[in-house]
Amino acid sequence: MIAPDISIVIPVFNEEAGLPLLFARLYPALDALQRSYEVIFVDDGSSDRSVELLRATVAQHPATARAVILAHNVGQHLAILAAFERTRGRHIITLDADLQNPPEEIGAVVAALEQGADYVGTIRQVREDVWWRRVASRWLNRLRERTTKISITDQGCMLRGYDRRIVEAVNHCGEVTPFVPALAYTFARRPVEIPVKHEERAAGVSKYSMFQLVRLNFDLMTGYSLIPLQAFSVSGIVIAFLSLAFVVYLAIRRLVVGPEAAGLFTLFGIAFFLLGCVLFGLGIVGEYVGRIFEQVRSRPRYVVAEFLGDQRVAPRPESNANVAASQTRAAP
Repeated sequence: MIAPDISIVIPVFNEEAGLPLLFARLYPALDALQRSYEVIFVDDGSSDRSVELLRATVAQHPATARAVILAHNVGQHLAILAAFERTRGRHIITLDADLQNPPEEIGAVVAALEQGADYVGTIRQVREDVWWRRVASRWLNRLRERTTKISITDQGCMLRGYDRRIVEAVNHCGEVTPFVPALAYTFARRPVEIPVKHEERAAGVSKYSMFQLVRLNFDLMTGYSLIPLQAFSVSGIVIAFLSLAFVVYLAIRRLVVGPEAAGLFTLFGIAFFLLGCVLFGLGIVGEYVGRIFEQVRSRPRYVVAEFLGDQRVAPRPESNANVAASQTRAAP
């Protein structure tokens, strides 16, 4: 088998209403690139007719479409990793199934990869989301940039491109709660970002609530940085010194002025504040301990229930480093 030039990875979760619209635009957009390609759909435990629709499109496009059906819902990013392990292309593109990222923009991502980038992020222009999602996304992006070394302008846009070398590095990671764009960014040497169009969701509803967005960013901060833990340690030292100074002040005041009951509620307030700081710190520590617990159990991150389409493994294209090494060995 000959490895395709482009691999398109699309996670699917309860997208029955939008999949026919996706199919109608995806294949013509890829055909227009005039490159060999494969499309790998990953069903993330859908409870609607998404699997039936995937089965139909694989049957209609046996040469280009494949599907991985997961046994249960594991989350968007683990579903993407399930497809990454089965990609065969030189360039790998991720795409949402809701058509908020137009398939016609894939060509711009491929062009950036061809120009030498090994990681292509995208920035949605004129976002078609409700106002609170735009505000929350902007605020959470800034918070993540201040707590990690990962610079991603628009982390919510799933239309991204990766060189084969980056995907191979991601496949060797065993993280239980990964965020694929951030994880890939840590391996990139020539990351770039390009603007892309954004459209309203074609059908269905968003799978990310406000709580899930906050939770995702908390995972990012604890999964790619020690700053939350270090910040709590430093603040604990500062609070401890301030508390000691306040105790000394109260002792001196008692000796000079005498005992009084007027400041009792102030002491209660200070005690409650310190107790809140302790509980907040325990929550941060617990988050890191929980991640360690999930990791050391070494359970499978996902279980594949079924493969659809041709599952033969084609020879994967060599990375530039491997090509250079082979040429060096072949030189007299």
